[in-house]
Amino acid sequence: MLGYFFGKWAEQRHFQSINIREQQWVRLPNSNNRELLIPMQQIDKAELVCGSVVISIDYFKRLLAMLRSIVGGPVASYETLLDRARREALLRMKEQCTGAVQIINIRVETSSIHNAAGNGIGSVELLAYGTAIYGQAAEGSQQANSAAN
Repeated sequence: MLGYFFGKWAEQRHFQSINIREQQWVRLPNSNNRELLIPMQQIDKAELVCGSVVISIDYFKRLLAMLRSIVGGPVASYETLLDRARREALLRMKEQCTGAVQIINIRVETSSIHNAAGNGIGSVELLAYGTAIYGQAAEGSQQANSAAN
C-alpha cells in the first residue's frame, strides 16, 4: 500500500511540474515536419537539440501490468509512464534551445530498459531530438504566430 500511495504521489508531482514547464514553452512553435513553421527573414544558425529521460515504473504498477498482461488489453500504467517520458524529453529538448524561433523535424525514439532479472520492463528511456532554428522571423509572421497561439 505504501508503494501505491508514494508512487501515485510522485507521479502526480511530476505531472504538475511538467504542466507548469509546458506553459513556459507554449510560445515556441515546434513540429515533426521538415518545413519551417514560421517564414524566416534571416536564419543565423540551425542546430541539433535533444532531450532524453529515463523513467521507471513503481512496483505496484508493475504488478498490475503483469496481471493485465495475463488478461490482455491496454496497460494503462505503461501509458502514463510513456506520456510522462515523452513530455519530459520534449521539455528538456526545448530547454536546450533558449532563443530559438522554432524547432522543426522533431523525432522521438523509445527504448525499454529491462531489469536485471529480465522479467519485464524496469524503465523506459526516451530521446527527443530536432532542429532548432535561430534568426529573425519574416515581417508579419511573428504576429500571425502569436494570433494562432
